[in-house]
Amino acid sequence: MIVTVTPNPSIDRTVSLGATLTRGAVHRVTSATSEPGGKGVNVARALALAGLDAIAVLPTSDDDPMVAALRAAGVAFRSVPVGGVVRTNLAITEADGTTTKLNEPGAPLDADALDALTRAVLAHAETASWIVLSGSLPPGVPDEWYADVVARLASAPCHVAVDTSERPLDALAAGFGTAAPDLIKPNAEELAGLVGASPEELESAAAQGDPAPVILAANQLIERGAKTILVTLGAAGAVLVDPTGSWMAAPPPITPRSTVGAGDSSLAGYVRAAVGGAEPPRRLQMAVAYGSAAAALPGSALPAPSQVDLDAVRVYAITPAAIRP
Repeated sequence: MIVTVTPNPSIDRTVSLGATLTRGAVHRVTSATSEPGGKGVNVARALALAGLDAIAVLPTSDDDPMVAALRAAGVAFRSVPVGGVVRTNLAITEADGTTTKLNEPGAPLDADALDALTRAVLAHAETASWIVLSGSLPPGVPDEWYADVVARLASAPCHVAVDTSERPLDALAAGFGTAAPDLIKPNAEELAGLVGASPEELESAAAQGDPAPVILAANQLIERGAKTILVTLGAAGAVLVDPTGSWMAAPPPITPRSTVGAGDSSLAGYVRAAVGGAEPPRRLQMAVAYGSAAAALPGSALPAPSQVDLDAVRVYAITPAAIRP
């Protein structure tokens, strides 16, 4: 069982334009889709498409449109009752794949709802192989919630992955010395923020095929107690760093259509490979194959295994000599 946790779920509406988005202009939409979303929900959707036993845990009322959307998508879920309505996020994709996202803050969670969500996560951890904690935190939830849950899961018989950003990610990293998840999945900007580096420098070097700055930044987190770091780099691929080594994966050439859900698909690919007993290089290969497949799909569509070209992803081991500052 793989359990994904989405504290701030959403209905993800994606509209596609046939031309470049221009501020203040009137645009004609060429297509529009709506899917149940939020980062953890997306991971569960991708894993379910691969035939894995995955369940999405999220706060939502029984009559919320989110529940009907999850059922229609065939996603197993456990809802924690709340009084608010699940937010709607809007993504605007242009013909070249450029994506502009407008995300609502989400319905607030009071202390009782947050306690119920926490207890649901801890209960599922007893039978889960992986717990995947993903996304932003809604109003009313302390920035330290992910860090607190990771600490409480330290004695559970499951692996833990976290994919978040901004203050919740900072709070999580502050606790690496005492309780670190088995995996975190920052992008270049998020990694740079954690170590005080320049995101432009990391992204530029990666785009030129030089993973050294990314690996050096990730190793700073390893020294602080992090276990494994999967750094997604968009069109440049991804880097995986753990205490045993570092690897970079180059993605296959694709025609990008939408980046919505690409990072979540990468995390799903990594977890899928990990559940199958794959070694780190294979996990990275699967992550990049899944992320690339998602970026080639329209809207918020997520890839099925038949759409994932694993063999097209090249993985390189990076020697210590190649990453000296």
